[in-house]
Amino acid sequence: MKTALIIGSTGLIGSQLLNFLLESKDYDKVISFVKRDSGKQHPKLSQHIIDFDQPESYQELIVGDDFFCTIGTTIKKAGTKEAFKKVDFKYPQQFASFASKNKVKKFLLISSLGADKYSNNFYLKTKGEIEDFLENSSFESVSILRPSLLLGNRQEFRLGERVAGIFMRTVSFLFFGKLKKYKPIESETVAKALLTIAQKNIKGFTVYESDSIENIAN
Repeated sequence: MKTALIIGSTGLIGSQLLNFLLESKDYDKVISFVKRDSGKQHPKLSQHIIDFDQPESYQELIVGDDFFCTIGTTIKKAGTKEAFKKVDFKYPQQFASFASKNKVKKFLLISSLGADKYSNNFYLKTKGEIEDFLENSSFESVSILRPSLLLGNRQEFRLGERVAGIFMRTVSFLFFGKLKKYKPIESETVAKALLTIAQKNIKGFTVYESDSIENIAN
């Protein structure tokens, strides 16, 4: 039996993943790090309410087997590029550093389609930079998932994403062959793939594009 650790457990993918982890027979303990009480209760769940900007206060709590990082935001929601980078790069970097130091074996990260540290797009560049950091880490296994446009019911309303989702659903039949990785994907599918990948004996650094994520989940 294993211990799972997760940040981002109140988000679109993270909340679904948390449910899967709590239901899974592969884990007898799930540790969630949150900024405020989520109200979630379960015999397996240990919830730590922490200040993400005070890493010295929680680094000793990061002890387990598989670390799931589903935390993320948008530049619009964060308000500034600096605030966005704190959430999508600094926090994952801090947790990954402590997890590696505390001998956590696997680190799984939700990134983005098109992530590239050399991109001119700040969002994709930041995603690429955290991927690059993890590629050079000392984990036994690092799994990077790059989903396309996510479909699902978010707690916050994102008009652009909602409109894009409706449009992409209507033309999804056009996404085949090399275009398949651009097809929208359900957030629940991504969460299932995370759980499935974590149970595989995969070593090293592996990137999963959106079409691969769907195949793994199904």
